[in-house]
Amino acid sequence: MKHKVRLLASSTLLVAVTAFSPSAFAQTNPAAQAAASNTIEELVVTAEKRAQSLQDVPVAISAFSSQTRDLVGINSIQDLTNFTPGLNYSSGNDRNSIRGVGRLTNSHPIANAVALYDDGIFSDSTVPAGKTPIFTDRVEVLRGPQGTLYGRNSIGGAINVISKRPTEDPYAEIRATVANYGRTLLEAAVSGPLAPNLQYRLVGNWEKQTDGYFTNVVPGKPSEGNVIDQWTVEGQLQAKVGDRLDLWGKVDLTGWNNGGGGPGARNGYTAAPYNFGEFNALSPNAGFACAPGGVVSNVVNTSPTGCTNPASTDPRKFASNFAQQVSLDDTYNFAFNANYHFDNFDVKYIGGGSKYHYKLETDISGGSGISSFTINPATFNPLLSVAQQPCPAINLGHPGGCAGLTVFPELTQTFQEDFLNFSHEINIASTGNGPLQWLGGLYYYKEHIIQPVFQSLLQQPQLAGAIANIPGLPAAALDTQNRTFDDRPDVQDESYAVFGQIDWKFTDSLKLTAGLRWSHDHEFGSEAGRDVCFATTACGVTPQLLGQFTPAIDVTGPNFFTGGVPAGVVPNGQPGGVTFTPDGFGHRSYDGTWSATTGTLGVEWDPSPGTLVYARYNRGYKQGGFQVGAVAFGTQFPSTNPEHLNDYEVGFKKDFFNRTLQTDVAIFYYDYQGLQAPLTVVNNTGGLAPTQNIFLNVPSAFSEGIEFESTWNPIDNLRILFNYSFNPTGINNLSGIVDPTDPLALAAGAKPLTALQACSGTGTTATAANPNPNPGCDVNTGFVQRGQNLKGNVLPNAARNKVALDLLYTYEMERGSLTPSISYVWRDQEYSGLFKRDYDASPAWDQVDSRITWKSKESHFTVIAYVKNLFDTLGYDSGVTGTRNTGVFPLSTIAAAKGLITPGAPSVPGNTNGAVPGLSQSGLITGFGANGITRNFALTPPRTFGVEFQYRF
Repeated sequence: MKHKVRLLASSTLLVAVTAFSPSAFAQTNPAAQAAASNTIEELVVTAEKRAQSLQDVPVAISAFSSQTRDLVGINSIQDLTNFTPGLNYSSGNDRNSIRGVGRLTNSHPIANAVALYDDGIFSDSTVPAGKTPIFTDRVEVLRGPQGTLYGRNSIGGAINVISKRPTEDPYAEIRATVANYGRTLLEAAVSGPLAPNLQYRLVGNWEKQTDGYFTNVVPGKPSEGNVIDQWTVEGQLQAKVGDRLDLWGKVDLTGWNNGGGGPGARNGYTAAPYNFGEFNALSPNAGFACAPGGVVSNVVNTSPTGCTNPASTDPRKFASNFAQQVSLDDTYNFAFNANYHFDNFDVKYIGGGSKYHYKLETDISGGSGISSFTINPATFNPLLSVAQQPCPAINLGHPGGCAGLTVFPELTQTFQEDFLNFSHEINIASTGNGPLQWLGGLYYYKEHIIQPVFQSLLQQPQLAGAIANIPGLPAAALDTQNRTFDDRPDVQDESYAVFGQIDWKFTDSLKLTAGLRWSHDHEFGSEAGRDVCFATTACGVTPQLLGQFTPAIDVTGPNFFTGGVPAGVVPNGQPGGVTFTPDGFGHRSYDGTWSATTGTLGVEWDPSPGTLVYARYNRGYKQGGFQVGAVAFGTQFPSTNPEHLNDYEVGFKKDFFNRTLQTDVAIFYYDYQGLQAPLTVVNNTGGLAPTQNIFLNVPSAFSEGIEFESTWNPIDNLRILFNYSFNPTGINNLSGIVDPTDPLALAAGAKPLTALQACSGTGTTATAANPNPNPGCDVNTGFVQRGQNLKGNVLPNAARNKVALDLLYTYEMERGSLTPSISYVWRDQEYSGLFKRDYDASPAWDQVDSRITWKSKESHFTVIAYVKNLFDTLGYDSGVTGTRNTGVFPLSTIAAAKGLITPGAPSVPGNTNGAVPGLSQSGLITGFGANGITRNFALTPPRTFGVEFQYRF
């Protein structure tokens, strides 16, 4: 730790000497002011809940005014990440992070690490940050833990979205955008007085895109990826009651009726052949129809590329028989402020909340165009002895029979969120001009989310009714509605806090800041779930099922609802006991309580106007939670402890050359404790058992670096923006963890703790025949799974280097101005997980955007022509997800019987067992290539271009 502090101190001195630091687009109307002067105008922000000049705030902050966003082309959240050091956003799952600190799961009871506030009201989504400039006055991104002034789980930072407010004079504008991919955007706003001291604002937009960024090669099926049809309407009222009381309120309504567009929709591709393993989860995998050896027949494949993944030649093509749908309805947000001015202080109330219903319907059948096939009678189950076979050619669909079973493998998933939250905050802040300023407050927050998720084989007749159960279990599934998986979490979260901060300017140039916050969080709820296994050999693996071959069987029992405790006292944060009801569902309760004291301590030096040097310590906290829902149904270890973070930071902000150059530098070091990280534990028993998703707390990690932002107007009408960030991250202490994608730790870079050894026992649990089992034995491979030392591995979704550059020049003409702009961004590779392997790494990428803005002399009329991703390069908005296939085809016994491999050939780890493609470490043929690993890439948009028209009345 001492050498880190010395590094910070020496870096501060270096920065002060070189006077080399960044600013964050600190101007309100760059084009207009460039016409008169090259002086950078002041941008006022409210990052510390007071109106301050950006250059006077002792916090690492990037701020984007609506005018700057229009000129540079910052139209989306992804654009914000390009121009904000340390910020990362994944559009596919609506998750963000700053400096490597973020949420690593879509399980809602795990809290965000970066708090977003839409006009002071906490939002669990990052989507509000992407609202168009007609709605927002500015977006502020505060980097580093904001553990004193901000209300919820801001251990990584905070994003403030501030709306444009009603005007005292009449105002109106309209905007229209037409672009490729069939995109149309229409917007309008009107504002002005209703009565003395009462103003209003109405604004709305409608956006539609008919063609997606990804083409479905199946004839007649629509494209996906940003296929949208969505609208928003917002209304505001603002009033002044006497000389003391200010009132403001906002309500907005939103609706989505999208095709394959919006959070959760297709945003990438799988870089692998189709998986022709037998099963996907516990349902038949569509790609099984592509398996060699003639185990299936009567294949109906609607894809013109057959069993070849079209993404193998074009990453923006796919094959699916199901049209993805994303919708958002019953959605509103509201916010209200009341500010009463006393003589020497203000009392401000901030209240509001949101409600929405989100629904995603998508294809998870394996990405092929296969709509049906027949499992042949010759399909032989090698897990049973010859005497146990119901007939010489076993058939899962007809006990004792040999007729084929027709499978309709279109497995779809419906994911929903019913969300409601509200919050109340009271701030009391000094308003005098004395050397001592103070601010204190109380905060209360409550949310409730119901997140039902189910998977369906809608065309499979055997699932349209009651389902048989494993013998001896207390309940059987009744009508499953063709659902093979059905999970229904219902969780509530309640938080309250008290906080205070003082700023004491004890000399003309030195100021001390100290703040404390005490937070208390209570999360509680329940989960109900059911699992049905259909038409796979996995349905007959457990001892209870040997010889009982029905096409579908309820497997919700103890194997799929593990963990928990018996009835009685439940320890804090641990799941309650499991109960079963006659409808076939297993039920479990959750309850956890956490609290923490956080705060800040800092000193700043302001030796002259336009110069600020600061050093600050911030303590951050994120509550514990539960990994429940579709990503972790009924798992054994769903609970996680809180996170804590110590941030040591120094910064330097400076105006040069009569405010024609602004630079901001931040240098930081994080001591990060308890990072909440999901980990998949692959079933190693060879039997019917769930893949476990657990949550662990990484004991110790770090994030450090330097961030540089600058705005330079070297001559009239020319502006240059340049940002650079260097952000190394790493794990200090984590050991004994098995990589689910590489359980034998054979991949390049793996750091196993033990030598590779064959299993000494024949199973993972004790039996009469196996009295000395090896729990670490992977029965599928015959080798012991090996834990690794993860020390030195990087944190997920943290680019080590990021660069952003924008050049903008305004030509003044008799009838107006013409402003061309060109931007370049480059981002280093990122990893999606903790293991730092090539199969989890997205490549480094860059992108060039260009636009030209014409504005009439009186600024009534504006035309913007743009091209984004000019050279149509592939960009990646998050790390790649590497996955080891777990579905099997066929087991090596079948492969040997059919001559696909040499009988008795050893399944050597890392060897493809001869010339057979796709034979994994376990000797299972998957279609995925050596070791059965596939990579899933999340892409940024391709080249887009269009024209935007604006008219202000």
